[in-house]
Amino acid sequence: MNNKTLKLNVILFFTLVGIFIIDQNIKMLFVDGFRYYTDCIDLILVYNKGVAFSMFAFLDEWLKYMQLVMVFGILIYIIKLGQLCYAFPAGLLLGGAFSNVYDRFIHEGVVDMVYWHCGFNFAVFNGADVMIDIAVAWFLLLNFKPALCKN
Repeated sequence: MNNKTLKLNVILFFTLVGIFIIDQNIKMLFVDGFRYYTDCIDLILVYNKGVAFSMFAFLDEWLKYMQLVMVFGILIYIIKLGQLCYAFPAGLLLGGAFSNVYDRFIHEGVVDMVYWHCGFNFAVFNGADVMIDIAVAWFLLLNFKPALCKN
């Protein structure tokens, strides 16, 4: 294994594991009963049986296995791609994705807790969702500005 591949794997692994651990610990606060209410944002516990905006909830048990296959597919793709600039955003995406899939196996739904209702009602989401969104934006930036990826 060359130095670049080792560096990619280390960054990917530690980012993935770090996001997973942080997200699971935050979610456990809410599973254990923590709640907080304000005029704009409520921190509550909701189990999402689907994906974004509860889509595909009708897939029940199949959804978690389909997501698990997709997440492992992304992991394999990123490792085979071998681009060091994708390691950190891939770690964010995969850490959040594994955390949400883990919830499906343990809680039979994704643990969501942030409810925005200031001016308009938005879907309830969690930290893993935010990490996934940041990673997708980062990937788009890297793809539209290839000069940012110099390896």
